[in-house]
Amino acid sequence: MSTGSDLSSSNGAGGVVRVDDVIREDRHSSEVERERERDREDVEDNESLIFSSTPQPVIIRGTGSVTIFGLSNRFDSEFPQSLQGKLAQEEFNQTMGEVNDILRRTMPLNFRWLLCGCVCCCCTLGCSLWPVICLNKRTRNTISKVLDKENQRLYRKLGMKWQLSKQRCEGSNMTEYVLRLVFLPKVHILKPD
Repeated sequence: MSTGSDLSSSNGAGGVVRVDDVIREDRHSSEVERERERDREDVEDNESLIFSSTPQPVIIRGTGSVTIFGLSNRFDSEFPQSLQGKLAQEEFNQTMGEVNDILRRTMPLNFRWLLCGCVCCCCTLGCSLWPVICLNKRTRNTISKVLDKENQRLYRKLGMKWQLSKQRCEGSNMTEYVLRLVFLPKVHILKPD
């Protein structure tokens, strides 16, 4: 009578396969699977730590009385409660003051060109609206440059980033430009590579 380790069988090629070899291979493959599962769980845990700690962006909507091609003539300068303890109110007021100052200087001219373009629209087949479109684009570019300057000066150090972005209005198909203060994900410096 033979023991389990002495049992062997013949495979079709004439070689002998030992039962111990088959059991060892099964153990090895199950260990490899367990190790892969642990690695997947570690990666999921690390991703959840990075993405779960990032708060939702703060959105500042336009509150002005005139909106031209989605860009309002003033943004709300009230300090949001969600920024309490993360940003000084003076810094927020300074950034909003700069953006609103740009809009205060440029939007009256854009509005005059829009009225002129609408009056002459039939005669020019819509080409009279091009100046207002170009002026509006220039205003958006100026605001984006100011926000980039502010990001480099202060907000990147605090883990934040200002953006001027399009967003669909609630309850309609129209879009508007809003200011978004996005929180950048924090990199764990103690995490090994």
